[in-house]
Amino acid sequence: MWAAGRSVLRRLQRDAPLAAWRRQLSSSGPPWRILFFGSDQFAVESLKHLTSNRNSCGGVVESLEVVTSSGDMPVKRFARQNQLPLHSWPLGDLHKQFDVGVVVSFGCLLHENVINKFPYGILNVHPSLLPRWRGPAPIFHTIMHGDTVTGVTIMQIHPHRFDVGPILSQELHQVPENCTADELRAVLATKGACLLIDTLRMLPERVANKTAQSQTGVTFAPKITTSMSWIVWEEQTCDQIDCLYRAIGSKIPLRTIWMDSTVKLLDFVGRCHISLSDQTRKLVPGSLSYQEESNTMAVLCKDGWVGFKTMVLKKRLTATDFYNGYLHQALKKVTPHQIPECLFVSRKGLMGTNQMGQKSR
Repeated sequence: MWAAGRSVLRRLQRDAPLAAWRRQLSSSGPPWRILFFGSDQFAVESLKHLTSNRNSCGGVVESLEVVTSSGDMPVKRFARQNQLPLHSWPLGDLHKQFDVGVVVSFGCLLHENVINKFPYGILNVHPSLLPRWRGPAPIFHTIMHGDTVTGVTIMQIHPHRFDVGPILSQELHQVPENCTADELRAVLATKGACLLIDTLRMLPERVANKTAQSQTGVTFAPKITTSMSWIVWEEQTCDQIDCLYRAIGSKIPLRTIWMDSTVKLLDFVGRCHISLSDQTRKLVPGSLSYQEESNTMAVLCKDGWVGFKTMVLKKRLTATDFYNGYLHQALKKVTPHQIPECLFVSRKGLMGTNQMGQKSR
């Protein structure tokens, strides 16, 4: 390990003026002087681990200060509660010297002149196995696309692009069946924080042996938007709708159209196995079937039926409320063999198939 540390020191001596190098680098090993950049609750977990480690015997943290953007951010609240020195973004001149920076869910691109202030660079905790799911929403896309394996990556950040820097450490994580994005985020936050501490413990060795990201298997995880919540009944399978709900349902309700009005679909119950009493009824994707015993509204999609227990149409409605107030009245007007107008209709164009089956490249 210390041989790797000496290798890094030789590189620093070669690449920087000797006087500046001596001022910046505290030692060839931990504990480190760390400047932390973060914002949200995912970042707080890493900051908690760093704070606890600072107070432990033989820890990897000598000093810890925090940079966060304006507003009432979880990272800012944690820093104040734990008396950690705070800096506002954008960052002004740093009067103190730091060995390494740590960025977790910060959302701002750090310029080269900032990165160069840290002899060991700036580390990023990213909740995916890079290069898969580069971008701001890797956990959402992991669930949305039905990945069974994910993980966390510790990388050095690049000054011009997000999530492309060399990898120092990675750890795999099996995605549990029926896991939601919220559940996965909590697990990966802890796993990433632990991997960060392990990486800092062997930082010279990890920096000396860092590896460039592969050029194959690259996928992108753009920010989640409302446009992703529109269900395309003709194109999406039961499993895809299930993944979509578990990915974004707690943040953005799934949506469809009923009689030219937007309906929000809540309380998803998964695939429904139903038998219709009316065998003459012509079924198409978006067709509805009220399941009285379970108080569920079943909707036909590409390969079967999925169910929801709650809808929002002007106000919050149970499946029974929706059936009595809307569907039952519409079905009375349908003649045999007629394709009914009482469907959930897809709002095509707002969500392409690329959202639900992005291929690696």
